[in-house]
Amino acid sequence: MGRHLQVHLIMASGELNSALHITTDAQCNGKSKTLEDQAIDSSVQITCFTEDLHDVALHFQIIRLTKQIYVWIGCNTARFGHLYAAAATQPNNAVSVTSLIGGSSDNTGSGIARRLVLKTGLNIVLACNIPKDSPMVEATAERKLVEKLRNLGYVKATPEGMRATLAGS
Repeated sequence: MGRHLQVHLIMASGELNSALHITTDAQCNGKSKTLEDQAIDSSVQITCFTEDLHDVALHFQIIRLTKQIYVWIGCNTARFGHLYAAAATQPNNAVSVTSLIGGSSDNTGSGIARRLVLKTGLNIVLACNIPKDSPMVEATAERKLVEKLRNLGYVKATPEGMRATLAGS
């Protein structure tokens, strides 16, 4: 049986506040759902999936907005974890990452957020509750997430010359 989810979008121009009502499954079932609000001509795509590793369950939620992607990665629980925001900055398109929620001593997820900006060309908001001393879990989570983003068409194409350089490193 479904439940109702309400999403509020605030547009920068005029602070337009609009609500979308959708019906979702009680649990993430790996299916993408596209939401459209005709009043503001905007679309939101929500994708949820779970990857079961040997002793770890990684849960993912991806919300694709017009110019940004929100990602949540849960490790064994549905706890929110630390929250990071990452974006390309001027003048040289370097990526800046900041911690919005969580301590500065635990930067698990900040590297993922930075690399996602480079791969997608979009602003990234990443919530992550991967344990601090689990680099293999973090690497696996990032690999699975990038795979899914690539399948969804969110990863920008890499020029051929860069592919050969990246493969050699």
